[in-house]
Amino acid sequence: MHPIPISDVSPLLAPVQHDGFCFATADTMRPLLDAAGGLDDWQAFADSWNRLEPDAYIAATGRSRRRRHATFAADRDGIVQRPHQPHYQSLQYNPLQGNIQRWFEPLEPGVAQGQSLRSILTFCHGFFDALAPATEQWHVEVHQFRIEATADAAGEPTPEGSHRDGVDFVLVLLVDRENIASGSTSIHSPDGAPLGEFTLTHALDTALIHDPRVFHGVTPVLPIDPHRPSHRDVLVVTFRAV
Repeated sequence: MHPIPISDVSPLLAPVQHDGFCFATADTMRPLLDAAGGLDDWQAFADSWNRLEPDAYIAATGRSRRRRHATFAADRDGIVQRPHQPHYQSLQYNPLQGNIQRWFEPLEPGVAQGQSLRSILTFCHGFFDALAPATEQWHVEVHQFRIEATADAAGEPTPEGSHRDGVDFVLVLLVDRENIASGSTSIHSPDGAPLGEFTLTHALDTALIHDPRVFHGVTPVLPIDPHRPSHRDVLVVTFRAV
């Protein structure tokens, strides 16, 4: 584990503490992730999105997306992958698919133990520890998502609409964006008042969210050229205090 000096992330800590969220550009994130361990295997990491499996649960609602999932534990001694387990949300947080245990295909071992993901997790651990220093252990979930769009059907990054995830902190990091229009992230207060809007455009563009305080959602995506493949690839990491 490569601890990140608080001074390096303090420009990002302040808006999350004050507003409940922060948009960090790739230019900001890259040196932080380099300091956390580096991204030397980034191309292989990004290529793994080509091997995601269909989400059978969302397919039952007439929608489509691809994903993989893994669980980790983070504490003062570091970050350890846990045995594969289901992803669970209550209906309070996911009215479309709440109150069921959803088993997704696991992250490939090379991704789960690879440098890029480990650097991202190390950054998250240090950053979220700084926001909640009394937390001794975190339950961590990692989700790979690919949202595809066609001329006949827009892709839905957040089919449940503006929502919370039921955790403490969320990182959403863009991995790739191919032939895609829209996909803007919007942040709202619990009463629905808009707080901010931005678009993850470049690889490593990142949203950092204090989940209990704000709701977030992403607008549907459409292909720029309807005759070419279109996708939006993101990594979502959630931290929940144990």
